[in-house]
Amino acid sequence: MGAKNAVAIGLSGDERETLERWVRRRNISRAQAQRAEIVLLAADGANNCEIARSVGVTRQTARAWRERFARARLDGLSDEPRCGAPRHAQA
Repeated sequence: MGAKNAVAIGLSGDERETLERWVRRRNISRAQAQRAEIVLLAADGANNCEIARSVGVTRQTARAWRERFARARLDGLSDEPRCGAPRHAQA
């Protein structure tokens, strides 16, 4: 079973600035900050195993967010609509 090469991530200055801001912000969801951190580590050359260990997610999760960012950039890191009742914002 061969390893699939990870998608290379390059960031514009604006994208990097936005992602770094998301990681630092207190009023953003933990999941959104985690996704930003995954992409920043990927852009800095970390592989999915390294990202998974650093961020505390599975390798598959690191790969999924890397690939979503590659496809849809910053918009790809937002939560997609889900079926069922909407989530309630926490105060």
